[in-house]
Amino acid sequence: MSAVPSPRELFDLSGARAALVGGTGVLGGRFARCLAAAGAEVVVLGRSIERGEAVRESISSIGGRAEFIPVDVSDRSTVEVAAASLEAMGGLDILVNAPGLNNTVPFADITDEAWNRLIDVNLTSVFRTCQLFAPLMHGRAQSASIINISSASSGPPLSRVGGYGVAKAGVNNLTQYLARELAGDGIRVNAILPGFFPAEQNRALLTPERVDAITGHTPLARLGRPEELDGALLWLASSRASGFVTGSLVHVDGGFSAMTI
Repeated sequence: MSAVPSPRELFDLSGARAALVGGTGVLGGRFARCLAAAGAEVVVLGRSIERGEAVRESISSIGGRAEFIPVDVSDRSTVEVAAASLEAMGGLDILVNAPGLNNTVPFADITDEAWNRLIDVNLTSVFRTCQLFAPLMHGRAQSASIINISSASSGPPLSRVGGYGVAKAGVNNLTQYLARELAGDGIRVNAILPGFFPAEQNRALLTPERVDAITGHTPLARLGRPEELDGALLWLASSRASGFVTGSLVHVDGGFSAMTI
């Protein structure tokens, strides 16, 4: 019978290298700091150099190891440059895809350009990073982990986030497809589906009336706090904690997805 690991051992990411796509956002930056606190070397990827450097410095200030690589996820060439940089570092153990873009205009008013941008940033970017970064994750000492950040809006659909919800539904399907496709390479692929967590991209959506409607449909009767995503992230990142978990869509939404009437 194998020994029971301590909680510290179970979630220890020492020696792992993690890439955080969208790591310059509020939740993405939190994810980067969380992985670093667990011992991982973190590579933050995002468009904003100012924000990326701020996340890197915040990790360094607590004794963590971090680098920042500027990336525009809608530009494949910049993702290719990032992949080459990660390969030069020695490969990758953990990939977190957390880009996010929303458009709150009515469905009838969404232009082709806006629709394509929503799909590109929220869905196609995940395809790009998985396709280009997965080869860097082959043959790791322990199973590698891809964690895609989806959304409660991926289904059933929610009002005012049509394109975003469609893209995130695609992320769910892509996650489960890749779980089958990459299992033979020792790569696990899962998704976290957050409920409603206040952030820059949804600030305009969270009017008092909408918050009341959301919390009224949520068994825990409140919005989420960013730190309440930490546990799911660390669980899926750690091969010791979730080594037999792949193709899962993990809801962290206060019960929102379980509510009917």
